[in-house]
Amino acid sequence: MTTTNTVPLQRDPELLGQTVVVIGGSAGIGFETARRARGEGANVIITGRNPQRLQDAGQELEAHSTAAFDANDPDALASFFDALPSALDHVMVTAGGPHYGRMLDMSRDQARVAISDSMLVALDVARHTAGRVRPGGTLLLMSGTGGRRIGIGLGIASAVTAAMPALTASLALELAPVRVNLIAPGFVDTGLSASILGDGLDARRAELRATLPIGRVVGPEDVAALAVHLMTNTALTGATYDIDGGQQFLS
Repeated sequence: MTTTNTVPLQRDPELLGQTVVVIGGSAGIGFETARRARGEGANVIITGRNPQRLQDAGQELEAHSTAAFDANDPDALASFFDALPSALDHVMVTAGGPHYGRMLDMSRDQARVAISDSMLVALDVARHTAGRVRPGGTLLLMSGTGGRRIGIGLGIASAVTAAMPALTASLALELAPVRVNLIAPGFVDTGLSASILGDGLDARRAELRATLPIGRVVGPEDVAALAVHLMTNTALTGATYDIDGGQQFLS
């Protein structure tokens, strides 16, 4: 009888020695992406608005550094980038979130903030990454698949969701050879989802488990895996990548 010894497959970390910046990296998708990047050998720099939560996240990740500020503050964002190392490898923007409500009921300031939280922050970050992210590095932006639906109460979120792929593709041309891609999750089981749904969270989870083609709820670690793949696959730029477990195909 012949016996075969199985040798565990080993590989080098895919982001070894690279610097990954996650704006909005103290919780949820941003935190899990920073964790995965750290596991792949990256030096991670994370930001967040809540100083204590950011400090805790930074310690858990053994982050290279952290910075507490609101990404919607252009002066604070500029100061943050000015203080960074001269060469970066990947920048991901997860700060902000969707703004729901009837458009005609929104004030001008509310509408401006709803747009700024996604598109203007993305554009500001893109300006700061120009000449700072190495060729072949990545700028990763966030959108969503749920916002593609049109309905009363979804107004600004739907408009921003429709615009983000075009913004991403245009930035991919202007920032080349830096690569720019857009991640579009559906429902992701994060603290942000919990704050939006409140008492309806458990019911939403149960509904998705019963109806999604994948038979489970998408978690932040799923999105993090996609994000790191987009960082490491240097053939990908200017595209939108859905990750919702098939949620958008449900009626």
